[in-house]
Amino acid sequence: MARILNIEIPDNKPTKYSLTYIFGIGRTTASLICKDANIDETKRVKDLTDAELTRVREAASKFLTEGDLRREIQFNIKRLMEIKSYRGLRHRKGLPVRGQSTKQNARTRKGPKKTVANKKKATK
Repeated sequence: MARILNIEIPDNKPTKYSLTYIFGIGRTTASLICKDANIDETKRVKDLTDAELTRVREAASKFLTEGDLRREIQFNIKRLMEIKSYRGLRHRKGLPVRGQSTKQNARTRKGPKKTVANKKKATK
């Protein structure tokens, strides 16, 4: 397995798709990296020479990835919570941030159902 930005990427996949195993690099960014490094994006990682791998590492290092990107995202969320914006309050309460409905869904953010006692309607 080749190491790029301290991440092991799979050898048996095309370079474009192997690079997406790095947090912060999607398919578009991976295509840009291959283009900057002058490498065919369909070429498998195991077939790359050491010189080509070095060029890929240099091209990939220009982008914000892994720990630095995660730190920046967490800092942005923390900033939203500190200024008490609507999005920050939703993050703090653990609710969906981007306007999704929460009446029936949003179980990923809200967690498992918590049944509330004595919610039955009174019968006459």
